[in-house]
Amino acid sequence: MFVCQTPRAVYAGENALNALSILLASYQKVAVFSDRGIEKAGVLLKPIELMQNAGCEVSLLLDIPSEPTCDQVQEVVERYRLVGADAIVAIGGGSVMDVAKLCSVLSGEHTVRDLLADASLARRTVLTVMVPTTAGTGAEATPNSIVLVPEEELKVGIVSSQMLPDAVILDGEMLHGLPRHIAASTGVDALCHAIECFTSKKATPFSDLFAIEALKLIFANIESACLDEEDIQAKSAMLLAAYYAGEAIACSGTTAVHALSYPLGGKYHIPHGVANAMMLMPVMRFNFEACHDDFERIYDALGEAGAADKATWVLDRMESIVKILDIPTKATRYGISVDDLDLLVTAGLNVQRLLGNNKRTVTDEDARKLYLELL
Repeated sequence: MFVCQTPRAVYAGENALNALSILLASYQKVAVFSDRGIEKAGVLLKPIELMQNAGCEVSLLLDIPSEPTCDQVQEVVERYRLVGADAIVAIGGGSVMDVAKLCSVLSGEHTVRDLLADASLARRTVLTVMVPTTAGTGAEATPNSIVLVPEEELKVGIVSSQMLPDAVILDGEMLHGLPRHIAASTGVDALCHAIECFTSKKATPFSDLFAIEALKLIFANIESACLDEEDIQAKSAMLLAAYYAGEAIACSGTTAVHALSYPLGGKYHIPHGVANAMMLMPVMRFNFEACHDDFERIYDALGEAGAADKATWVLDRMESIVKILDIPTKATRYGISVDDLDLLVTAGLNVQRLLGNNKRTVTDEDARKLYLELL
């Protein structure tokens, strides 16, 4: 048996943001989650105007940390509870949406650490609307929220269907002015989601459908979406790709790329998309024989022709994306050395929730070799 869980509604395309007026017409108090960078860029002006025109009282929660710890999220939860909102709108990247999703299910007495111990305690009592401003994390589509557990120096996923939003708005204009390095790292994050879910042991016909459509859009649009600030069409395509890839996660699950990248973010604070970009090619080469047929199916689905080796073409295309977008692939840039290998291997192998999805078993020695490729 396999299942597909999705948000109740997705609004996409030109002027999709106007759906806020319809969605919030019967709500009085809206808590808007975002961050100071998005506010400074002026991205909040139009959505706030739409909400106010719908008769909503808007409360802003803007001090959302990037890639937050569970305790930092709890501080936001406490501020959110004072608002007394009957609706939540998250406008931002993955961290903003993940924090908003956790707040949506913690209106009562439970804490974030309670959910880390038992995610079934989550209960959502408010309308939730996700408006991504990056094309990558797919947080708007998943029942997951990622937090850093500081004492473990590891990122951990809290998973509950209660965190699936009521509505998602995908409007390419919300990506206008997104810094190139963020567009690149989040775009490659979406690539990782799609390729990992397609090659996962938990892949289903649903996840394959979403992953393939995501890969088609990513391979065709990612460079232009990241490098050309004015290409709203490519940015809109990447927003849709990121959403599809998020749905693939919800239906399947990521694999060794994400598992081994979590310690890079948790202990060394490497941005999530960059950490995934670092691990992408080492893991894909490691998985090559186990996933050879999957790579060939991707090639055929893309409608390509003429490659002597279809599977190798897919690997080369992914590697070229990382290079063209100039994403760091060496962990030494972040102060990591061979002295850190034991800690990385131990932490990475603890993420069995994801390593168990990988079609090739990752041993201690395998993990060590994969991390060595980053040095």
